[in-house]
Amino acid sequence: MLYTIAMVLLVLWVLGMVTSYTVGGLIHLLLVIAIISVLFRVISGRKPI
Repeated sequence: MLYTIAMVLLVLWVLGMVTSYTVGGLIHLLLVIAIISVLFRVISGRKPI
């Protein structure tokens, strides 16, 4: 589930950068959250459901 959320946030970030219709700090905060979620999942070694 974290992986799915991270991917959705990453796609939204890319779309925001492409369309230049972003709320600067917020979209980068979402990207950081997505990266942390993926790293936490990789480090903890959980298997996908």
